[in-house]
Amino acid sequence: MFNKVAFIGAGSMAEAIISGIITTSFLKKEQIFVMNKNNKERLENLSERYEIHCDFNKKQLVAGADLIILSMKPHDAQEAIDSMKDYIQEDQLIISILAGVSTDYIAKLIGKEIPIIRAMPNTSASIGLSATAVTKGENASEEHLQKAVSLFNTIGTTSIVKEEEMHTVTGISGSGPAYFYYVVEAMQKAASEAGLDQLVASELITQTIVGAGEMLKQSGETASTLREKITSPNGTTQAAIETLDEYNVEKAMMDCVKNAKERSIELGKLM
Repeated sequence: MFNKVAFIGAGSMAEAIISGIITTSFLKKEQIFVMNKNNKERLENLSERYEIHCDFNKKQLVAGADLIILSMKPHDAQEAIDSMKDYIQEDQLIISILAGVSTDYIAKLIGKEIPIIRAMPNTSASIGLSATAVTKGENASEEHLQKAVSLFNTIGTTSIVKEEEMHTVTGISGSGPAYFYYVVEAMQKAASEAGLDQLVASELITQTIVGAGEMLKQSGETASTLREKITSPNGTTQAAIETLDEYNVEKAMMDCVKNAKERSIELGKLM
């Protein structure tokens, strides 16, 4: 599918994708090339860990690449693309994982009618469990889109959405893992205050989160139905749910998604 893949940016998400495509044998190590702005130590670390090619020479890195993955920080996008746009060819595929950055903006920076796919993975990619959304730009075909789906399926599940929905995706699955980590932190504090051993509490809470996720995935039932099944009248779970309602946690979660979405939109406007 791809002979050479060039990562522009070597952060945690780039590493998660690299780990996924190597672990699943989607690509061979020698097909992967990575560069970043100026962190030589980081590149050396990735090279040693994954036995991939690392370089600061943009022309050499981009030349002959079937796929270029933009994985730098969004505010570095313009500088990075400006420095390599002369080497990019219209038969190459660009995949961007830059939060809030539209395919139109990237195409404008490159100045060529090049196929661009925009993707929003999340940090669970590092263990092969990302929930990734992808969308295609104006010059990308369905074939390009399916190639992206195949790539991101190596690190979890992949959903196809409209580009205007990507800001909402950012607030749901992009930032979503942090919401659950926040809840886990609160449960751990409650367990500690109650005197429960922290190792025991951590194991119980972690497995509870994993089990709830698998129930949602495997049972075919809605979250509402599953919640109702374990909420007996006047029972312990009802007491807990009533407390969540009292604190209006539902609205808080909805506002989390809304505010993350709005921040994604703001980041896009800064481009």
